[in-house]
Amino acid sequence: MKGEQGIKYALLLAANDSDYVKKVYGGYLNVFVEAFGEQAEKWDLFRVVEGQFPKMDELHNYEGFVISGSPNDAYGNDDWILDLCFLLQSLFAMQKKVLGICFGHQVLCRALGGKVGKSSSGWDIGVREVSLTNEFYSSIDELIIPPNLSIIECHQDEVWEVPIGAKVIGYSEKTNVEMFTFGDNILGIQGHPEYTNDILNNLIDRLISNNAIERGFGEEAKLQLMEREADRKLWAMICKSFLKGRWTHLPTYF
Repeated sequence: MKGEQGIKYALLLAANDSDYVKKVYGGYLNVFVEAFGEQAEKWDLFRVVEGQFPKMDELHNYEGFVISGSPNDAYGNDDWILDLCFLLQSLFAMQKKVLGICFGHQVLCRALGGKVGKSSSGWDIGVREVSLTNEFYSSIDELIIPPNLSIIECHQDEVWEVPIGAKVIGYSEKTNVEMFTFGDNILGIQGHPEYTNDILNNLIDRLISNNAIERGFGEEAKLQLMEREADRKLWAMICKSFLKGRWTHLPTYF
């Protein structure tokens, strides 16, 4: 919604700021605003992982919402995750724009009736090529996006089934649901369009030190990151187009 302070968006942060991101970027909010924000917008931060949620009677003040990634399981039953599911159901009923990233993609799917769980093929860390479906091109207005885009990934959970009525618009060799939409106001992306290489490198180091992944696997992912570039500008274009309401009729790229 546009008011005296311009159009407002909200980041629903489902992870604590890492020491690295705080030091280099000032927190994840700045990372998301740099990736998806535009001039004259106001972005508010709600640390949902700590139980901080927007008030229900203030939801109408926001044009859109972004749900971040998280080390938590989207299928977990922590109080804050259940509260987040209820909030997402409310936003869906209000037809608010909601963009879910990684954990956000998964919990958005869960809240709206889909199924999520552990990936049978394990961790996906590094740069992954995502193939876009014709359904994607039926959602984009005035954008020329190639049919295959590379994106930074870091997850071991995934969407198993999208909600009834939702559409899969992106997939990869490893993950069947890399992207989904539900109507004009819901978009889930399994990868991290907001991540830079250095953020992922630091995350890999932390996963190794926490024994979450094997050192050899992590080092291989870091090498791959040096050899391949994610299409960050194009992913930012897609996310901005969605959040700013520029998804309408569908030209085709092919």
